Amino acid sequence: MTELLSDLVRSMPKAELHMHIEGSLEPELIFTLAERNGVTLPYASVEDLRRAYAFTDLQSFLDIYYAGASVLQTERDFYDMTWAYLERAHADNVLHTEIFFDPQTHTERGIGFPVVISGIHRALTDARKQWGISASLILCFLRHLSEADAFATLEMAMPHRDKFIGVGLDSSERGNPPEKFERVFARCRELGLRLVAHAGEEGPPEYIYTALDKLHVERIDHGVRCLEDPVLTARLAREQVALTVCPLSNIKLRVFDRIHDHNILELLDAGIAATVNSDDPAYFGGYVNDNYVALFESLPLTRDHAYRLARNSFAAAFLDEETKAGYLRQVDDYFATA
Repeated sequence: MTELLSDLVRSMPKAELHMHIEGSLEPELIFTLAERNGVTLPYASVEDLRRAYAFTDLQSFLDIYYAGASVLQTERDFYDMTWAYLERAHADNVLHTEIFFDPQTHTERGIGFPVVISGIHRALTDARKQWGISASLILCFLRHLSEADAFATLEMAMPHRDKFIGVGLDSSERGNPPEKFERVFARCRELGLRLVAHAGEEGPPEYIYTALDKLHVERIDHGVRCLEDPVLTARLAREQVALTVCPLSNIKLRVFDRIHDHNILELLDAGIAATVNSDDPAYFGGYVNDNYVALFESLPLTRDHAYRLARNSFAAAFLDEETKAGYLRQVDDYFATA
């Protein structure tokens, strides 16, 4: 990749639509919060913890992910974690971000829902004031837990309905098909919440079908296995269902062996509205610009692909049409002069 193209993707305005806030918890901050809260970690140092980031699959990552989240105890902790991500997003020219959070990860260990969402939301408010970053929250249900747990979490969340815009579905995909949560998502749809779900990363293309047809989601998180099914691929392109693709995550979790093997170019060539995101950046080796640069260094992607990816990121965002059009004009203006 030429240096010019590298600079282009780093500097272009972009939105990030697939980022788990707990997955932005860097080892240094984990140790800081552990010391602040008197939490004993099973790792001797930051370096020792980083060495543990050798994942073989999604579950091996989740084991460390949940251990890291154990240091989050107070509203200040959630604020500090979120602020650290937003600083990086601002540096990466992210103008709008839709952030996942996993309340069940915290409520299951006795942390109150208001503590979690208030700390995160306060950081979003401060970032908007300081940098003009637009940010929204999407509450994710943990799919390895029960439907009853998801309903209980939704009830817990409703007094804070003004602080989140939608719901998603994450955690262990294998053995937990989307339809397990069909009734929960139906209720969320009645409440006017935006709907997304992880599907087609480790799970089969069938999970993408059921996320669309049973949960009625508006975006698919990951979705890279759709290309195994030509009918599904054509449908996603025809209906312009956005995929929130996370390249470095896909490599780290062994969905693809190498970044050179990633299929985002095939997704774009098929007419799918693919976007680039960081997923769990502290664990997977990079924030959103790191993901863009890795792709453009390894695949025959062009300036036109960069333009399409930037536009896709805003077109797929849960924004009102006027705001979305404003961001798309910024992308057009940037590429007209860059």
